[in-house]
Amino acid sequence: MKNFKIGGVPEHFNLPWYITLKNKEYQEENINLRWIDYHGGTGQMCKALRDGEIDMAVILTEGIIRDIVKGNPSKIVQGFIQSPLIWGIHVAENSGYQTVSDLKGTDCAISRFGSGSHLMAYVNAENEGWNIEKDINFEVVKSLDGALEELPKGNGDYFMWEKFTTKPYVDNGPFRRVGECPTPWPCFVIAVRDEVLQDDAFSVNAILEIINRTTSEFKDIPSIDRMISNRYHQQLEDVQEWLSLTEWSQQQLTSSEITRVQQKLVQLELIEKEVPVARILR
Repeated sequence: MKNFKIGGVPEHFNLPWYITLKNKEYQEENINLRWIDYHGGTGQMCKALRDGEIDMAVILTEGIIRDIVKGNPSKIVQGFIQSPLIWGIHVAENSGYQTVSDLKGTDCAISRFGSGSHLMAYVNAENEGWNIEKDINFEVVKSLDGALEELPKGNGDYFMWEKFTTKPYVDNGPFRRVGECPTPWPCFVIAVRDEVLQDDAFSVNAILEIINRTTSEFKDIPSIDRMISNRYHQQLEDVQEWLSLTEWSQQQLTSSEITRVQQKLVQLELIEKEVPVARILR
């Protein structure tokens, strides 16, 4: 039995992994795949890949591309979510901020530097026409749980996270959503450490075949909306909206998509220069 560890955020996007693991589908291919939740998101998973704690990750596109450019010895082997991620822009419900423009020059809470919440804060700042050197500051809160605790205390003025994941905290507190910011590219990819690709590409391909079979049929699973609603404590109508907006991928990203992300990262001074696409894609 081949042992593999895969990391991801404990969110509804990754339910297909839970289903295939529960059904022991990987074991049928002589693969012992263990899932590890990373509540700290992309920055935490980039570190885990670098340190060899995990072999694979379901990770934000812009975050892993930036980290590969900066030396992470991993490759993107496939897209996972083709549609954009819609980031909600949240303030504490007792905050005086009412609009996104009110947040110019304030402190953005992020899970960690290099995370999606960090990188997308720059994308949002650019969308708003802010000066990214002067109009945006950061406060590290480690995770969504950290933001839920720290924002009401005034540690950070706003926090960006996937809008459907945070919807229960908007409905019931302690968050209030003042805006949204979609990613300008497909949002999630599957990345694998180079060492693993060199040693056992066959098993990696077997894992991809299994998950792709499930994601291609995911929306047709009977009562999948109710399953997501119950498992992730979401309102049924929110889940149905999310399903209508979300498209899973079973394909590799294109060179043009990688170039678009790199160009944006260079423009926002989050990487110094672009690298060849072959450094990023398997």
